[in-house]
Amino acid sequence: MLNTYGNHFIEKIINKDLKNQVYRKLRTRFPPEPNGYLHIGHAKSIYLNFYLAKKFNGYFYLRFDDTNPIKEKISYVKAIKKDLKWLGCMWDGTEKYTSSYFNYLYKYAIELINKGLAYVDKLKKNEIKKYRGTLIKPGINSPYRNQTIEENLLLFEKMKRGDFPEGNACLRAKIDMKSSFIIMRDPVLYRIIFSNHHQTRNAWCIYPTYDFAHCISDAIEHITHSLCTLEFQDNRRLYDWILNNISIKYRPKQYEFSKLNVEYSVLSKRKLKTIIEKKIVDNWDDPRLLTISGLKRRGYTPEAIKNFCMKIGVTKQENSVQLSLLESCIRSDLNVRAPRAMAILDPIKVIIYNMPDSQKEIITIPNHPNNKKMGTRKSIFSKEIYIDRSDFNEKPSKNNIKLSHGIFIRLRYAYVITVTKIKKNNFGKIICLICKYDKNTFRKNPINYRVSGVIHWIAKENVLNAIFNIYYPLFKIKKPDLEKTCLPFINNNSLVQKKGIVEKSIILNSKKNFYQFERVGYFCIDKDSLEKLQKKNHIITFNRIVTLKERKSNKLLKKQQH
Repeated sequence: MLNTYGNHFIEKIINKDLKNQVYRKLRTRFPPEPNGYLHIGHAKSIYLNFYLAKKFNGYFYLRFDDTNPIKEKISYVKAIKKDLKWLGCMWDGTEKYTSSYFNYLYKYAIELINKGLAYVDKLKKNEIKKYRGTLIKPGINSPYRNQTIEENLLLFEKMKRGDFPEGNACLRAKIDMKSSFIIMRDPVLYRIIFSNHHQTRNAWCIYPTYDFAHCISDAIEHITHSLCTLEFQDNRRLYDWILNNISIKYRPKQYEFSKLNVEYSVLSKRKLKTIIEKKIVDNWDDPRLLTISGLKRRGYTPEAIKNFCMKIGVTKQENSVQLSLLESCIRSDLNVRAPRAMAILDPIKVIIYNMPDSQKEIITIPNHPNNKKMGTRKSIFSKEIYIDRSDFNEKPSKNNIKLSHGIFIRLRYAYVITVTKIKKNNFGKIICLICKYDKNTFRKNPINYRVSGVIHWIAKENVLNAIFNIYYPLFKIKKPDLEKTCLPFINNNSLVQKKGIVEKSIILNSKKNFYQFERVGYFCIDKDSLEKLQKKNHIITFNRIVTLKERKSNKLLKKQQH
């Protein structure tokens, strides 16, 4: 991974800087705001920073940019740390917090005031927005912009003491209200928030903005290359302005790369929160979300996510990645590592009439057709078995590869059977197939007739009841993240539950929790179900990770109930 996850423009910049001794030691960081769970877009940034640090024998830090106690929670901090560990990206030293630098940040704010480069503004939030102007209309100076340094120091102290209500005063940088870059039109540096902070408790009632705190925190930690997505490209001007106008000596440099967008999904924390609050999904770890915890619960592996990030690369070009690329990465990973098993999502009973009631054969089945090290398992073949309803066709057709009258089908690893009689209930639904088996066809083909196909099966004695969660894209359009609101585009059939059966022998004896159910797809045991597996009468639940073969995106949303 270290040898292949590279050769992009950022790595070339680092190579040049180290060669020219601009920096002696590379230092990168992942600086999440603890206001939600991480998603796959964060994984791209994590791997970029982590592997660059490892490749150049540098340091990789985890820092929580915790400057807004209203939206932040300690539970998010814990979830983020857990996700990084699971991804295999362990940070150097203990995790860091911007809140640990609040005293320094306050000192630098005072320094800007003393230099006449910051002032306390009493305009309301909507007034500040109005005065700031637009892309085609320059901003207007605040009436409080020309207060004396002494007045601003006194007012800032009153803010710190809590003498102003929230929203009645803020500290702004004094830059240029006519700048062509809106970010430079006297941005807010400090605001009043009366809320308990998960780290500093009630020690402060004024909090620095992200833009003010972020660059100074980078400098304090001696970050060499501050890597962020292209949406912060204009913010680099403010990043540099702040560092150039305070007495801090260290100078990190900011570089931007394109953020990750994946088709049929949203990665905006704001939109993710809306989806969760509306109870469209269960929580942040819902398998339909591309959060790290959601992908983990779905059955994705860290290796597959790494491979995905490696394939999309690091560029400055904004684009939307096909969902099929992500799916192909987990499919390739599990194809090698997942043991095989039988599962039937829509069972139909089969009675083999020419087999004695007392006859029960023990069949040895490989756990992986191409990996003998995975060993074998014992299965049972008996008079009563189950097959999937989709593998039966009441009316045989030309080139039929399904079980039917006059059609011979092989049971995987076992015998060839054909239908002789169909039993239906009073409503006309097929409830049982009466079949005949050829006892001379155990793992070999007959001489005098043709076998049309192979299907999977489970004997009555080897049945374990199960629930299968079948997932489809959460949205009906390719780019819901571009919409102002994504709610009208929700796919109401993104989760389909089926009640079926699996092989008892492998599920109860295997140390794995993910499987390739032959001819069905890749599945994992849901984490809640895994915890209850030892309890009696618990019906095990499986999440479908991915189909066996790639599907075209425009077909993913069609005929989901079938």
